[in-house]
Amino acid sequence: MKNDKLKNQYRINEQIRVREVRIVGDEGSSVMSTRDALNQARDMGVDLVEISPNANPPVCRLIDYSKFLYQQKKRQKEMKAKQVKVEVKEIRFGPQTDEHDYQFKLKHAHEFLEEGNKVRAYVFFRGRSILFKEQGEVLLLRFANDLEEVGKVEGMPSLEGKKMFLYLAPKKAGAAKKSQQARDREAAQAEAKEQAKQQKGAQAEQKAEIPANGGLLGNARISADALKKLTESEDE
Repeated sequence: MKNDKLKNQYRINEQIRVREVRIVGDEGSSVMSTRDALNQARDMGVDLVEISPNANPPVCRLIDYSKFLYQQKKRQKEMKAKQVKVEVKEIRFGPQTDEHDYQFKLKHAHEFLEEGNKVRAYVFFRGRSILFKEQGEVLLLRFANDLEEVGKVEGMPSLEGKKMFLYLAPKKAGAAKKSQQARDREAAQAEAKEQAKQQKGAQAEQKAEIPANGGLLGNARISADALKKLTESEDE
């Protein structure tokens, strides 16, 4: 179905019924009659494909139509792959969320924002807990402040029914960053690499140390003693 839709998007050969067209290619562009363009396409064994019908005159290419459709399909896939999919992640609080639960959810929200996603945090007031709506607002404002480095507030906390919402967007939209687990793994690898480097350096220093009774220093002492003895024997 998609291929049929793409195929019907362009007019080719005799479907092009204007008086003249502009032919574009690697060597530039030129305007000629549609009849001449069709004759040139036949001589080359390709098709006359209209790629910009609203131009004056319409813009066409001399290319095999199947190859043209393949190029268009490939280009669409590449453009789709480059598009960043932004998701909205929800974080739910109670009006009296304890510190441990708060820190746990704060960590997840931090990761969501770093990965380029939006965060919708809300406090749910069950029953009479709606009396603590000011406490819920303080909680959301603290949440926004703790995420200041990675997220920006899109609107102040607002009460909708039994829920008070706060929306956060990543400061660097679409910048897909590494997860906390990936960063921790890389940090551990870097630390291990540094320790190995230091250990290798220490071993090199030990090898470079000159023993007191051997090596160059020992040979120098032996030579000095021999020269001293030779001098004393000559004096005698």
